[in-house]
Amino acid sequence: MRRHETNLFAAALVEDVKIDIELLLAAFDALQKRADHVFVEGVGGWLVPIRSDYFVSDLAAAMKLPVLVVAQNRLGCLNHTALTVRNIVSDGLHCVGVALNSPFGESDVAVATNAEILEKIVDVPIFPGLSEDMTELPASWGQIIESI
Repeated sequence: MRRHETNLFAAALVEDVKIDIELLLAAFDALQKRADHVFVEGVGGWLVPIRSDYFVSDLAAAMKLPVLVVAQNRLGCLNHTALTVRNIVSDGLHCVGVALNSPFGESDVAVATNAEILEKIVDVPIFPGLSEDMTELPASWGQIIESI
């Protein structure tokens, strides 16, 4: 499944709208009071701007969220993932792990070795990615819920 992604800052520029961070935080707070668990999906990466002076990392910190990094298992994954995990930790948040999504039907040295290398260079669990044809979560994903 491929979907078009636009970061919030770009969308706000196009629509000539200023994103109200306080309104986002108030809505999140209200939702947390009504639900046992609230999961928040990021919008493209740890340092993606929501406004010129406010990033996804700032929103996650304000919401005091544990963070699951989702990375594409391909060339460049090691650098991107290690930088992201290090930034999450240095920002004082809990990184619960990395979900490694593998490209369907692709296999090369990077795809074959990234998970093993990540286990050695980042101090968080590495989880298998999810796919559209799955009927249930992999058993290891239970660790994510337990660590929150």
